[in-house]
Amino acid sequence: MRFETAITLKELAARTGCRAVGNPGLLVTGLNEIHRVEVGDATFCDHPKYYAKALASKATVVIIDNEVAVPAGKALLVCDRPFDVFTELSRQLRNLQPASETISATARVGEGTVLMPGVFVGRNVTIGKHCFIHPNVTISDGTVMGDRVTVHAGTVIGSDAFYYKRREVYEKLHSCGHVQIDDDVEIGACCTIDRGVSSVTRIGSGTKIDNMVHIGHDTVVGRNCLFAAQVGIAGVVTVEDDVILWGQVGVQKDLTIGQGAVVLGQSGIGKSLKGGITYFGSPVREAREKMKELALIKQLPEIVQKLRH
Repeated sequence: MRFETAITLKELAARTGCRAVGNPGLLVTGLNEIHRVEVGDATFCDHPKYYAKALASKATVVIIDNEVAVPAGKALLVCDRPFDVFTELSRQLRNLQPASETISATARVGEGTVLMPGVFVGRNVTIGKHCFIHPNVTISDGTVMGDRVTVHAGTVIGSDAFYYKRREVYEKLHSCGHVQIDDDVEIGACCTIDRGVSSVTRIGSGTKIDNMVHIGHDTVVGRNCLFAAQVGIAGVVTVEDDVILWGQVGVQKDLTIGQGAVVLGQSGIGKSLKGGITYFGSPVREAREKMKELALIKQLPEIVQKLRH
């Protein structure tokens, strides 16, 4: 997420109580979790296992719990609890406030758009032209929606990311990102689309989503995808154009599903998939191979019986 105005490393250190290592005049333009970080961003790292990844990322500043060698052009903010510093900055950026009205006065709603009874529209939401939002839909702060979007009853767009750090209790990383829904998208009833932690969760134009589908934080869905009922997609997934996920497909975090892939119902995706192939099973495999495997498994009792005799 972008700061309203860029701030220097020295100013950010003063705001957070961290110790700055590097050029005090280095400009910081935003805040981002490591998976979506960009040049100018501050990110965080609090385990030696991930130091190298954080320092090699696009991040300009790494909030870290130990002073290490600083790559050229970067800087550190050293503190005991980087997660706490990052989540407090995220909380400040989002500036969540209780709503006093059903449709925020700061929301912009395009010509010809219909909001049915019970719709909630949060602060700084933008909804395009000729959309149809069915009853009891929640569109949370900062959501951007294109033209000709349909959202069916009971859906929640912009719920918080499911992102926790395990300590004595699970501690929440507060979300300051948002959701973007492009043109001509249709979203079914009782779906949930989480906002980005500090970036964007995006649904590409022409994509159609059935009822009771969940899409996790910072996931980017391409154009003209089709998701059937009860699909569940974790955070930081990239779904390329023209992908079809049939009912009850489950997708693990931080992977890519290639363009034109088709995944048959009740499959489990645990690693990135190449495009243009039909998949099935859990763990998922190319569908024809998986069907052959299942046919062989059915023969196992007979094979075992023969071996015993």
